[in-house]
Amino acid sequence: MASTLDEPTMALIVRHDLKLSAGKVAVQCAHAAVSCTLNAKKSNGRLVERWRQSGARKICLKAEDLAELQRLAGQAQSVGIVSYLVKDAGHTEVEPGTITVLGLGPGPRRAIDALVGELKPY
Repeated sequence: MASTLDEPTMALIVRHDLKLSAGKVAVQCAHAAVSCTLNAKKSNGRLVERWRQSGARKICLKAEDLAELQRLAGQAQSVGIVSYLVKDAGHTEVEPGTITVLGLGPGPRRAIDALVGELKPY
């Protein structure tokens, strides 16, 4: 049996400074998860299928601000992890174009943990 550290995972990182409602966080994370999955399926369909078959693990974490999200997105891109920054349409709680969530993966759990290991759960 493979180690859990070898199983694919996804991280959803929410901007804590925006003080979004629970419902808003849920839908923004859903946007990130769907977009990441679709993007990853194009580049590595086998990994996505392994991720789905192993339970489609996701973790929700918090970033202090936009700068932290952008730093993490850049680091993910530099190591080849699928990432997606959610830009809100601005219909409810934030201004149009506000970046709310960063999705990472699905990707190797070790690689994602190396990027987000210092973040706290949301």
